[in-house]
Amino acid sequence: MQRSLPEGLVADAAWLEKQGYSRALRKKYVARGWLDKVARGVYRRPVPKLTGEAREGLRWQSIVISLQTLLGCSYTVGGRTALEMQGFAHYLSERHREIHLYGTHKPPGWIFKLKLEDRFVFHNADRLFGSEGNRPKGHSENGLLESGLIRQPWGQWEWPLTMSSPERAILELLDEVPQRETFHQADVLMEGLRNLSPRRLQTLLNVCHSIKVKRLFLWFAERHQHPWLKKLDRKHIDLGKGKRMLVRGGKLDPKFKITVPESIDASG
Repeated sequence: MQRSLPEGLVADAAWLEKQGYSRALRKKYVARGWLDKVARGVYRRPVPKLTGEAREGLRWQSIVISLQTLLGCSYTVGGRTALEMQGFAHYLSERHREIHLYGTHKPPGWIFKLKLEDRFVFHNADRLFGSEGNRPKGHSENGLLESGLIRQPWGQWEWPLTMSSPERAILELLDEVPQRETFHQADVLMEGLRNLSPRRLQTLLNVCHSIKVKRLFLWFAERHQHPWLKKLDRKHIDLGKGKRMLVRGGKLDPKFKITVPESIDASG
């Protein structure tokens, strides 16, 4: 158990069965305090506590790391959450409320039943980038970067947490405008993204399926005139045809043919 299930990580009954831990054995381990039962059919290897300290509660990061490393699920942290994890929290909320998780298949139902302070929100990554854009080109750090993904160490044991790079995360966030994210929030955030990689942006914009996201991204980029904008080759970015109404009662931007709020000046 010490070798197969690291302290603080979680596993479901199916995974533990494959490792040779029967229901009776799991029940015995729970009774002796070697396992915590955190939900029906879900267990955690407890983290040692110092004398007088309360046992550490579940953290959403340990759940995601468990999915990525132990259970072999290709889910990544993206959108608003990935931006917060990479130092943009002063532009966004101070605390996580929704943890944005991206993958090509729905995650196991038990992750939504855990007693966490935060709530997981699942997004189908194929809808935005397609299978090609979600297939890391090798397992190296460079291969991840080419797919717009990065790894960041987390926690006492510095477990690798895979998440979207800022270039990918901002596109994921713009996909939520205006339903979950406001134009103002996206505008303030885009203003601070001065150091994005044009090469990574080019790759992601080329494979992005959402006409709305690509138009909106370029509209914000022109609004703030970031230096990386001049390095993008727009001939390979499909912006589609026709108008896109993003807000009712807004004004139409004649270049990108999207409606934006009257309160936002397209010229900056």
